[in-house]
Amino acid sequence: MPTQPDDDWWVRFGDEKLTRLIDEAVSESPQVGQALARVEQARAQARIQRAAQLPQVSASASASRSRQTLGGLGPIGDLPGVPDAGDAPTAFITENYGLSLDVSWETDLFGAIRARSSAARADFLASEANLRAARQAVAAQTARTYFSLVEARAQVDLSQEVVETFGEIARQVGNRADVGIAPPNDKLLAIANLESSIAGLQQREENVERLTRRLEVLMRDYPSGTLPTAAALPPVPAPPPVGLPVDLLTRRPDVAAAQFNLRAAGYRTAAAQRSLLPSLSLTGSAGTASDALGDLLDGDFFVWSIAGRLLQPIFQGGRLRAQVRLAEGQRDEAAETYVDTLLTALSEVETALAIDEELATREAALSRAAEASQRSVEISFNRYRAGIDPFITVLQSQQGALDARSSVIATRRARLENRIALHLALGGGFGTPANTPLFIGGGSTAPAPQETDR
Repeated sequence: MPTQPDDDWWVRFGDEKLTRLIDEAVSESPQVGQALARVEQARAQARIQRAAQLPQVSASASASRSRQTLGGLGPIGDLPGVPDAGDAPTAFITENYGLSLDVSWETDLFGAIRARSSAARADFLASEANLRAARQAVAAQTARTYFSLVEARAQVDLSQEVVETFGEIARQVGNRADVGIAPPNDKLLAIANLESSIAGLQQREENVERLTRRLEVLMRDYPSGTLPTAAALPPVPAPPPVGLPVDLLTRRPDVAAAQFNLRAAGYRTAAAQRSLLPSLSLTGSAGTASDALGDLLDGDFFVWSIAGRLLQPIFQGGRLRAQVRLAEGQRDEAAETYVDTLLTALSEVETALAIDEELATREAALSRAAEASQRSVEISFNRYRAGIDPFITVLQSQQGALDARSSVIATRRARLENRIALHLALGGGFGTPANTPLFIGGGSTAPAPQETDR
């Protein structure tokens, strides 16, 4: 049965400290926080565009009071039944109250509004994919730094062991030189070799301090240089099964984001093309109006109105057609970006798989070389004490053994980093995503992504 993407691929390394550090880094990372904010912005924009497809309803209440003052009525006062006002001004006070429900709706005759809403939903899904990409990137950066730190501490342990061994050899060679069994130059060479190993130890300890603080910064902790790690690098997990389907790549966050960006560009192109067509808007209003506040709920004062407007763009200086060409250019760019992202994904998978096998072969060869070099050190020193080989042979065998053992540790770390790269290239673990077709195309006929949050 196909499985969903395995985003917590770092659990496969079997290192609890690594898992805890990555979980903390992902939750505290500013990059992830920024991606989360962009998801919320895209979610809100999708809701705004979806609301444009629905009628807009609003209620209003109004009240007004006005006073108008007129001058003296003069001769009008001589009319029968009309009081004589003389030249005194007259004031009229009028009141008006209204209560209405207003509805407006732009009918989506040709689907332009629906296309813009679909584009906004695709943008939202692309932002979610980018959020996954940010989390994966932070996890990978943390894992790489963690394995580098574990390797650095293992190199320090190796250097300390070498310093102790070289110190014992320098002591024995010095004693032989002091009693005249060995030439004085052997003593100097042994001391130089010991001091060089001490300097190498200090350099490796400096690297540990640097990597520890770098990892603590990823945790958003104060860089005190006391972060605990495993004592040794973990074994490399089992390789992915043979015959992984190409559809596995569609769960990669960057591929998914490119796919949704292409869909959004297709929808925007359709919206721009349909903006050249007529649009129909309907407005309506119903309510009551009276000069008495108590009459607002009286049906005898009910008023209503309805209107429609059909708008056909005729001349706008080429603006609308330029918008169509702009949208088409953005769609073509998104299509090329999607193809480039797919090719990059395929290349990264093939490269990581090829390097994985090569690094495994190299580690095995270096392990055998380290064992042989260690035996060579013992043999060469015994032959030196027997007066058969010169001391330079001992130094060469010691340096060869140190380099081989150090290379084994470094190669194991390189294999782990390459496995991280393979997980990123495949978008997570090695399971098969469920019902995820490989999408190629960016026209307006592409199926609209389902909105995950209404």
